[in-house]
Amino acid sequence: MNLFERFLTLWVALCIVAGVVLGQLIPGAFQVIGNATVAQINIPVAILVWLMVVPMLLKIDPAALKQVGQHWRGIASTVGVNWLVKPFSMALLAWIFIAHLFRPYLPADQIASYTAGLILLAAAPCTAMVFVWSNLVDGEPHFTLSQVALNDTIMVVAFAPIVGLLLGLSSIVVPWDTLLLSVVLYIVVPVIVAQLWRHFTLASGGPAALSRVLATLAPLSLSALLATLVLLFGLQGEQIVRQPVVIALLAVPIIIQVYFNAGLAYWVNRRLGEEWCVAGPSALIGASNFFELAVATAIALFGFQSGAALATVVGVLVEVPVMLSVVQIVRRSRGWYERGI
Repeated sequence: MNLFERFLTLWVALCIVAGVVLGQLIPGAFQVIGNATVAQINIPVAILVWLMVVPMLLKIDPAALKQVGQHWRGIASTVGVNWLVKPFSMALLAWIFIAHLFRPYLPADQIASYTAGLILLAAAPCTAMVFVWSNLVDGEPHFTLSQVALNDTIMVVAFAPIVGLLLGLSSIVVPWDTLLLSVVLYIVVPVIVAQLWRHFTLASGGPAALSRVLATLAPLSLSALLATLVLLFGLQGEQIVRQPVVIALLAVPIIIQVYFNAGLAYWVNRRLGEEWCVAGPSALIGASNFFELAVATAIALFGFQSGAALATVVGVLVEVPVMLSVVQIVRRSRGWYERGI
């Protein structure tokens, strides 16, 4: 993890402050950006999301899907947690904390929107930072690559139905046309562009050329993420200044679901007899979120100034420090884990 990635939480916090301040100083500029939409898709945000996501997807080798069977126990554990547990456990946590326990302390008109944002955050597994987390726990690289490739494939077809189901169960109106358009724009198109780019780069210059492209694009990807946060908080600034406690309350279910899903994936791998070098990245993939997709979809479905957009951004703020703590737990528990195999 480079210096910039290590202090990502600090940069996120600084962007939040910058967004809030700029939103108060030049609100008109942010309103113009917020209104730059076509078919309910905000064009500036769409561009920023592509800049975030495409460099990450360039790392994915579709050929890695052939290796899925080599660590089928770890794959089964992670897929089960990512797609059968995490979205539904987050919906339950949102119902417990946001809709009930914290309701008196939250804006009444944003309760459903906060719930929607949390569901969006949990409905897609992480595809980018996972490589960083896996490296920090000495994870088996072929497993990590094949698991991410499989998750990306599943996400193309499963994200919209799961989100639609959980939003419907939460009595939130689902704009299906916008949701499906978001899946095409933020998943299908970036996957196609990234794979075509990867293919032609490897064909013309080999792995060395791909490494140069990835090194060049990495700062652009994180910069686009931070620019998106400035935009979000520039439009959300007034609400945050009035009610800063909302950020802390939204963080509670997010933190709980990270530890719960990481622990569940880790325990299932141990019960199935999988190696520790697979269980570690499995736990981290099971707990982390594709927050770039969540942020973009929340904006498309509910708008820049919605509680859903705010909830997904809180996920960005929380994820890095919490995931680093999960890394430490996995590393320190290696002896315990291996005694059970």
